[in-house]
Amino acid sequence: MGLGATLTFDLWGQLLKVAFHITPSDICLIGRWLRTMPEGTFRHSNIAAAPQKRAECAVGWIAHYLIGITFAVVFVALAGESWLRQPTPLPALAYGIVTVLAPFAIMQPLFGLGFAASKTANPTAARLRSLMNHAAFGAGLYLFAWLVNWLAGALD
Repeated sequence: MGLGATLTFDLWGQLLKVAFHITPSDICLIGRWLRTMPEGTFRHSNIAAAPQKRAECAVGWIAHYLIGITFAVVFVALAGESWLRQPTPLPALAYGIVTVLAPFAIMQPLFGLGFAASKTANPTAARLRSLMNHAAFGAGLYLFAWLVNWLAGALD
């Protein structure tokens, strides 16, 4: 479910890129951030200006999917087994939207982008993109839970 929800997040980002020319999140920057931590650097004034690190994109994509899986595990723990057996969209969408607090309050400030992208060239656009991406993650939680239930029923 976490893999599927994260894939939905990424596919949504690609749709926005193709249809509306909205640049998707640079997942490689997550890898750069993680790869600078062993050097003792946790906060950047501008992560995009920091020197590139070997394998930063691979590290970023792996971390991105592991974060998505972790968010899904937390959601299932909160929503419970009954939701897993009969998933409904509203809890998953609401949870997806709530997960936007992680980049707003943790990653963006540590990347030098300010709280909720306040130091970017267009904070409103950055916030809306993040909100739409995380709503897509929530939709993916629901869709992939539904798909697992459908497949389980088809295999019975």
